[in-house]
Formats: sequence, C-alpha cells, structure tokens
Amino acid sequence: MTSLAIREAVPADVPTIARFVRALAEYEKLAHEAKGTDADFHAAIFGTPQRAGCLVAEVNGEAAGIALYHWTFSTFLARHGRWLEDLWVEPAFRRRGIAKALFARLAKDTLAEGGGRLAWNVLDWNTPAIATYDAMGAEALKEWITRRLAGDALATLAQEAA
Repeated sequence: MTSLAIREAVPADVPTIARFVRALAEYEKLAHEAKGTDADFHAAIFGTPQRAGCLVAEVNGEAAGIALYHWTFSTFLARHGRWLEDLWVEPAFRRRGIAKALFARLAKDTLAEGGGRLAWNVLDWNTPAIATYDAMGAEALKEWITRRLAGDALATLAQEAA
C-alpha cells in the first residue's frame, strides 16, 4: 500500500530541497542559473525573516517532491497570496497525483491564512505541466508578460537610487 503525506519542510530537508531545485533547473534547461546553496535555502525557509516556505511530499516516508513558495500581495484584492516558485516531483513518483496533492495543500493553506490567490509561471514548452494545471482549473494569463531585472541589469539600476 502506498502512503502519500504532504508536510511542511523541516531543516533536515534542506539538502533534499536543494537537490530537487537543481533537478528542476536541469529539466528546465536552466542549470546554469541554479546557484542556491544549502545555506541559502536554509536561510530563506527557516531564517528570520522567513522569505519562503516549502512543502515536502513523501511516499512511504521517502521524499518524492516539493513545492517551494513565497508570499505575494495583490493590491486589487487587498489580500496576500502565495507564489509557487518551484514544483518538483521526482520522475519515479510522477503520474501518481503528487503534484495535484501539493497544489491542493498550497490552496488550502493559502485560504486558511486569508489569502486570495495562488499563482506561478510555467515554461511554454512544458506541456505535461500545463495539462496538469489546466485539469485543475488554472487560468492562463496570456495577456500578462513576466519581466525581471537580475544580475548586472539589477545592479546597474540600483546604482541610480538616491
């Protein structure tokens, strides 16, 4: 019999979290961008202030996946929400409903703390993930384009601050 459990991460999970994030980066062909260390993840998830949270999915006590998130705020709703930064299910555990179970727990926790939305990005070529999200009723925000400043561009702009 298979037992699935979704729980909040604990400090002992940090090496697994870092390994799963690197595996996701490799899957997304972005391994060169995955620079976070165990210490970085520990500080973000368990430090003060807490910058992120993480759920761990376990199958028969073995780590099978994670959902790493942080909090957001919607001015239109005047309520906070959660941004799912990374979702990873190990290949050996896929197609067992683990991703949906992680999403369900995120949704439950978001609502329980008075949140108004759960949002995330997905690469346009990741059709298995998109199909999962569509099946859950997720809305594609095709009119919104994500932009970001990072690295040298972020540093250059920051130098212009008074």
